[in-house]
Amino acid sequence: MGNLILLAVIGGFFYWIFKSYLRYTAYSREAFKNFSVSKESLQKSDLGLFVALVAKVAKADGRVDALEAQLIGIMFDDISAVFPQPQKTKDILKEIFNEEKDRFDNLQSIAQTLGSAIKRDRAKQQQFMGFLIQLAFIDGDVSKNEEQVLVTIAEAFEFDPNAYHAIFDQFEKMMKNVQPKANIEDAYKLLGVNESDDMSVIKKAYRKLIREYHPDIIKSQGKDETYMQEATAKTQEINQAYEMIKAKRK
Repeated sequence: MGNLILLAVIGGFFYWIFKSYLRYTAYSREAFKNFSVSKESLQKSDLGLFVALVAKVAKADGRVDALEAQLIGIMFDDISAVFPQPQKTKDILKEIFNEEKDRFDNLQSIAQTLGSAIKRDRAKQQQFMGFLIQLAFIDGDVSKNEEQVLVTIAEAFEFDPNAYHAIFDQFEKMMKNVQPKANIEDAYKLLGVNESDDMSVIKKAYRKLIREYHPDIIKSQGKDETYMQEATAKTQEINQAYEMIKAKRK
């Protein structure tokens, strides 16, 4: 019963962030089929600028933790898949991320550039801002530095302050109410592994499931609401199980 309650809470918590993704279909292979892939062109694109902001939010608290890295890695895979030369695109996106994660002197200018590009698209503003807030909360808490970075981005986007605080406050409230409950046997069962399996086997199973269920910006397009709700809840359940197994084996 505890697991069912947890899934219901987390599913509702993360699902609304992705509802706007279902209405946004510009990020497709067709849209980018004539895109000339280079570092310069990607840095100037909406998605390249967004990756730069993701880097700054992820590193704002001083480190990019394991779950952040996992979700960002999936995001790289899905974003690069819509461009010509996916592997080249992915390598460049990683390069942009690594260059930008330790720089905060250009935070405002990058946010303003992206904000100007999406100024007339409220759905895209909601999409990007929601993802960045989710990323800040993914480790369970938001530091003062993370919050300041988010506020700077929101102001550069000219994002409605009331809408920003509504999103932020809902995440904060939900995170305080989430108290994961599961036993270790259920954790192994969920990942489809045995207690006797090596940690490398368990990690491989975890990554496979996360990739299957994680509702990324690109991957979520075209899916119905039931799928999205189930996928977001399942992703959190999978991560909870994996973290429980890791803690047990320390």
